[in-house]
Amino acid sequence: MTWNIHSAVCPAGRHDLQRAIDLILRHAPDVVAIQEVEGRNRPGSLPFTALREALGGHAVEAPTLRAADGCYGHMLVSRWPLEEGALHDLSVPGREPRTAITARVETPGGALRLLAAHLGLGWGERRAQAARLAALARATADPLLALGDFNDWEPHGPVDRAFLGTLPSRTRARTFPAGRPLFALDRIYARPRASLVRSWTDRGARAASDHRPVIAEVALLPEGEARPTRLVVA
Repeated sequence: MTWNIHSAVCPAGRHDLQRAIDLILRHAPDVVAIQEVEGRNRPGSLPFTALREALGGHAVEAPTLRAADGCYGHMLVSRWPLEEGALHDLSVPGREPRTAITARVETPGGALRLLAAHLGLGWGERRAQAARLAALARATADPLLALGDFNDWEPHGPVDRAFLGTLPSRTRARTFPAGRPLFALDRIYARPRASLVRSWTDRGARAASDHRPVIAEVALLPEGEARPTRLVVA
């Protein structure tokens, strides 16, 4: 699952992190990428910790903006231990800092590489960031998922073009704005192509964020086995 939780602020302007957690738990994801995690200006709030503890216990955090009372950024959470977790700077001068997360998870169906990101709003910025993500994806031959809010408004924009030939399958649900989605900003890309079995979204998220999540079922074929192991990635 991938979801931009909009700092856990609903369209009516109320902050409620538990509401976001409850929606994610309804889908029981094995792996979830979460964007716009906001811990600034909220005394006593530890959203990165709360999300990690509620959703799987294993996480890689990518704070991109820091203040004296907390930080803002995105994270990757898993029910299985995340190995080789690393942060990769995607920042473009003069724009908001951006960071990609890479990790490896040993699932019942074998090793799976994960790549999570929240890309910038500028077209040139996004093109440069997508090229860096594609280079990270090409650095391994393992099955791989790229999850996040890619902020790509175009049907075949710079992110699709960068991943062409590297991540052959992707979700297509429209996710923004949550009330009446027009754009597929939030996506899951997959390799190999057949691993992405099906995907869907949750219209109930419009009460919690300005984005809808993308949830996918992913099938991995363990070595020596004839039937795939299926995971839920939310």
